[in-house]
Amino acid sequence: MRSLLWRLLDDWLAPAPDAVRVGWLGRQDYAHRGLHDATTPENSLGAFTAAIAAGMGIECDVQRSGDGQAMVFHDWDLDRLTDESGQVERRAAAALGQIHLTGSTDRIPTLREVLGLVRGRVPLLIEIKSKKDYRVAASCLAVLRVLEGYQGPHAVMSFDPRVGRWFAKHAPRTVRGLVLSEEHDRGIAGMLRRHGWLWIAQPDFLAYDVRDFPSAFAERQRARGLPVATWTVDSPARRVLAAEYADAPIAEGAGVEKGRGAF
Repeated sequence: MRSLLWRLLDDWLAPAPDAVRVGWLGRQDYAHRGLHDATTPENSLGAFTAAIAAGMGIECDVQRSGDGQAMVFHDWDLDRLTDESGQVERRAAAALGQIHLTGSTDRIPTLREVLGLVRGRVPLLIEIKSKKDYRVAASCLAVLRVLEGYQGPHAVMSFDPRVGRWFAKHAPRTVRGLVLSEEHDRGIAGMLRRHGWLWIAQPDFLAYDVRDFPSAFAERQRARGLPVATWTVDSPARRVLAAEYADAPIAEGAGVEKGRGAF
């Protein structure tokens, strides 16, 4: 009875997408932050070039620069990935674009540069970063402005359900995903939160933490018609989980199956 009630509420408040519109999502492996390694930094043009050469789709992270541009960079601070320090959002895009990623000649790219490199050759998953008290609408707008006119298969996604809601309202043709991690919170409070986020985001797909499989929530959404991608597939064992419980792996390191872009 409880499962039926969840299903009815989900169908009403977060309808499943058209299968044709999202069919491309499950036909591909995705390189988590590009195909990076000890000499090729994550979220770099070099890592994205390597992913394209391997026939893999690309997952990347985007946040705003100080002047409102969509920059491809994961951390809020520069410290881990560059020789600089301080917050990304406090620097202008031009200044960020001059900063080398540690151990390489690659610099921090803009989303526009990444789109210019990919040119529709492989699918692209764009995770829009968010945090408490963050003006997420400004990031959504910055990403949408860059995506205008881009013809290749692409989707936006975020842990923040406001991102999905924003795109559902302002750019409903853009495929949108909700990123989820149960983080051992499988009780009723966690289930309520996940359904609440689902209803706010109205996603076309889920990007689920591979550590949570098997997941009753993910299984129910997948059965309803929402494709499920999974992260971070970084070992052969996690690749087995991805094959059983998801439609596409977002992989790195030992989770990448060499010579295979299609899932």
